[in-house]
Amino acid sequence: MSLQLGDVAPNFDAVTTEGNINFYDYVGDSWVVLYSHPSDYTPVCTTELGKTASLKHEFDKRNVKVLALSVDSVEDHHGWVKDINETQHVEVNFPIIADKDRKIAEAYGMIHPNASATATVRSVYIIDPNKKVRLTITYPASTGRNFQEILRVIDSLQLTENYSVATPADWKDGEDVIVVPAIKTEDIPSKFPKGYKEIKPYLRTTPQPNK
Repeated sequence: MSLQLGDVAPNFDAVTTEGNINFYDYVGDSWVVLYSHPSDYTPVCTTELGKTASLKHEFDKRNVKVLALSVDSVEDHHGWVKDINETQHVEVNFPIIADKDRKIAEAYGMIHPNASATATVRSVYIIDPNKKVRLTITYPASTGRNFQEILRVIDSLQLTENYSVATPADWKDGEDVIVVPAIKTEDIPSKFPKGYKEIKPYLRTTPQPNK
């Protein structure tokens, strides 16, 4: 079964391009982006792992660790990394998990039989420091992931974790946010001293509180 929001992400031991790891020990108190790709030496996946490497500084400043996974061998991963570095002009700087026995993929629901009975699909999991799943996305094989959207969701999750706000459609870091309905309008000034705008009684906006 696929993991659902709020589920605890399963722990696992894995062979990776950066050595053997225990998932929980490796991530510690960081946020996590764990994603699967269908196969090494394929074009879309090559661009995705290259983009991940190029965004390391963005993940680092958000306290996020990234791991990729497929059911290929670690030897294949190491060979493919050379191609990624060459064609995407990066140095792969995160672990790629070799899940040859598919135990991790099956625990996370990364294999969808209608797509492939053996290969993983393009699943993404954002996991918080408490090891709870906070987002899942599955892309079709023909569509590469939008990593700016993944960063945007992390920004939203980390903001809304600490403030009584939600983020509207197409929100980006730095833009106004929505005061959650549980906050009474008369209590907004004390909680959000930057001011607020009431569009409807249920729709109140305020400048992003952590900026």
